[in-house]
Amino acid sequence: MIRGLTTTWQKFDLSLELYYKMKFLGLKTDNFTYPFVFMCCGNLLAVELGRLAHCEVVKNGLFVDFHVGHSLITMYSRIGKMGFAREVFDEMSQRDLVSWNSIISGYAQTGCSREAVGLFMEMRNEGFEPDERTLVSVLGACGDLGDVNLGNRVEEYVVEKRMELNSFMGSALINMYGKCGDLVSARRIFDGMKKKDVITWNAMISGYAQNGLSDETISLFDAMKEAGVNLNNITLVSVLSACASIGALDVGKCIDDYASRRGIKHDIYVATALIDMYAKCGNLDDAYQIFESMPRKNEVSWNAMISALAFHGRAQEALSLFERMSLESSDSRPDDVTFVGVLSACVHAGLVDEGRHLFDIMSSSFGLVPKVEHFSCMVDLLSRAGRVYEAWEFIEKMPQKPDEILLGALLGACQKLKNIDVGERVMQLLLEMEPSNSGNYIISSKIYANLRRWDDSARMRQLMRQKGVTKIPGCSWIEMDSQLVEFRAGNSSHPFAEEIHQALDLLYEEMAIEGYVPNVNLV
Repeated sequence: MIRGLTTTWQKFDLSLELYYKMKFLGLKTDNFTYPFVFMCCGNLLAVELGRLAHCEVVKNGLFVDFHVGHSLITMYSRIGKMGFAREVFDEMSQRDLVSWNSIISGYAQTGCSREAVGLFMEMRNEGFEPDERTLVSVLGACGDLGDVNLGNRVEEYVVEKRMELNSFMGSALINMYGKCGDLVSARRIFDGMKKKDVITWNAMISGYAQNGLSDETISLFDAMKEAGVNLNNITLVSVLSACASIGALDVGKCIDDYASRRGIKHDIYVATALIDMYAKCGNLDDAYQIFESMPRKNEVSWNAMISALAFHGRAQEALSLFERMSLESSDSRPDDVTFVGVLSACVHAGLVDEGRHLFDIMSSSFGLVPKVEHFSCMVDLLSRAGRVYEAWEFIEKMPQKPDEILLGALLGACQKLKNIDVGERVMQLLLEMEPSNSGNYIISSKIYANLRRWDDSARMRQLMRQKGVTKIPGCSWIEMDSQLVEFRAGNSSHPFAEEIHQALDLLYEEMAIEGYVPNVNLV
């Protein structure tokens, strides 16, 4: 009964109830009982009950049983108590391949990738030959570490041993190469697989999406539909992310319709991805409608909507939603991403005092340690308000080293306010951190030009040429008839370049009639 309730019906609470009733009746538990008890505790995250059952195993002398030991390691891994899992593993007098797989898989699944790889090396040194489960776990760890060299060696081993490239092994290789940024190898594995299920397709689509290859993501998504593979929520989330990146609203709407027809629109992950897609494509009302219709929301859902309102300049609505989240939501508590959103809202609206208050209550009321992103928001907020000295003092008090985004915001403010004092300090830091970023040289040159320090302005341009730094041309996209059209500054190869320039000339003439006068102070 305990086994049936655990494995077939997954009634973990009832299964544990029967276990305690069995003990109450004085019936002796054995090595067939505890693996299912540990499985229940792991699924229920019941660490205390698991520890008590662990004590029973030791007292009854059942710890030497391989199956009991494996179940203990798996239970502690699922609960996230890898210290306890490692103690069980280290105390095993004998280990088999399943023992190694259990601990390696536990480390890999809890994000302890270095430990997983280290144990894999130790396992090989002890003469054990890895199986499919071992390699899938190690490939996941390689992807998290970006260790493409070890990943290559695992693939070579698979080929050498003529192991079947099934869904699990193929998807693990694709995921590993995708996380390491080697999309050519990922696609080679994908194209070489004879049978591709939804897991395989999702692995390749996610790889493209995570590496910013949005066009390839949407193209492969279309091929997946043509192949007749049933899409799931993971597929939709990846493609919606790609749509959000390039503003492919028509594709996003088609996915919205598909999710509605399949009854997965209110899946918490799909709905959150839809909010993000609609917001980034400019349809904030649609994003808000989906947010309000969600039957359940998590932190990511709230954060997506707060950030969307902030991005669109609707600061007061973002702050009101933050208040709702803080007071009404019992399941979701504001986290560090939430505060990036509300601080960004303050930046867009110039709410300096409100921003300072939110920054202070992060630690005092919510127990969160401000990260560099929060400091960046505060520096940007103070810079836009013209308080560059306060912003510089803020940087000096930071526990972390300022990053280039934070310093770039302050340098831009120094240019606008013609503040050379703080500007030169920021310049020095930025040129050391990003010697190849053309923007730092150009803004520095403009700051000097604003003050008519022409020699210094020319020196920055000269320094830029000496280091071989070139400015990356501006680029933009627009969607027309479900096709994305790309434009680059200075590019005359577009098939309608002549017509585009004629239209621009007409706009310039109309601007001049309206009173536009170009700013030539920096020329």
